[in-house]
Amino acid sequence: MMFKEHAVRLAIAPIAWTNDDMPELGRDNTFEQCISEMALAGYEGSEVGNKYPRSPERLHRALELRGLQIASAWFSAYLTAGPYEETAKAFIAHRDFLHEMGAKVIVVSEQGRSIQGQMDTPLFAAKPVFTEKEWAALAAGLGGLGRLAAEKDMVLVYHHHMGTGVQTAAEITRLMELTDPGEVSLLFDTGHLAFAGENPLEVLRAHLPRIKHVHLKDIRPGVVQRVISDGLSFLQAVKAGAFTVPGDGCIAFAEIFEELAAASYTGWFVVEAEQDPALADPLEYAIKARRYIREVSGL
Repeated sequence: MMFKEHAVRLAIAPIAWTNDDMPELGRDNTFEQCISEMALAGYEGSEVGNKYPRSPERLHRALELRGLQIASAWFSAYLTAGPYEETAKAFIAHRDFLHEMGAKVIVVSEQGRSIQGQMDTPLFAAKPVFTEKEWAALAAGLGGLGRLAAEKDMVLVYHHHMGTGVQTAAEITRLMELTDPGEVSLLFDTGHLAFAGENPLEVLRAHLPRIKHVHLKDIRPGVVQRVISDGLSFLQAVKAGAFTVPGDGCIAFAEIFEELAAASYTGWFVVEAEQDPALADPLEYAIKARRYIREVSGL
């Protein structure tokens, strides 16, 4: 066993069942089917999807029946695009909901100038690049949100993401240098790093002390190559199957797990693979990922 007992817990994101960016993917999959299959596949936690009830009482009850907990949920920040107060107001409501659900981390991604939700914008050619002014607004704003999270003993984890201003290893490093470790932590996402052409292991080693949440996803290199050569968008890349679950792509997870275990990582691992559920049966892939993670990490 690589990890200390109870140090790491395994969750899976509902995006494999129903896609938040493209609601037509998995439209017929219900919330109950989604969480039942998560439990059936052997997971302990989930992030929050668009079909999840927003009443903490109802959500708690549905999850408790299946032995699941909420690990976190995505929050879109617009710190480079609008007044801080607007993002902060929305963040407080999001924070309070997650706090009621017992989550300890809040996933934040800056969506100012993001192209991730645009169906026809080429992912690599049109990638946004922040100006000095935008970097300053982002860093200051995240610091403020991090302090709001701390009011509830929660941690802000920043999600670097394809199609946004924080996508590359250099951009992640810059964000970490501009922010206070006491206010802003990092979400480490293997799939987004590999997709961006980075080495996930190197990024992990560079920022280990800041990493408080982990998304485990894999990529299909052939599809990624096609995304680059054909100028596909992020959403087209997802539909084409650029992402898959750990053990089904090209990322060497054993070294990543070893590094996290050696650093005594505690918290959630969240399996996440945006795929079309009509092409990639969510339960089948959830089970595949669960087996692979057990084989490679002992979890």
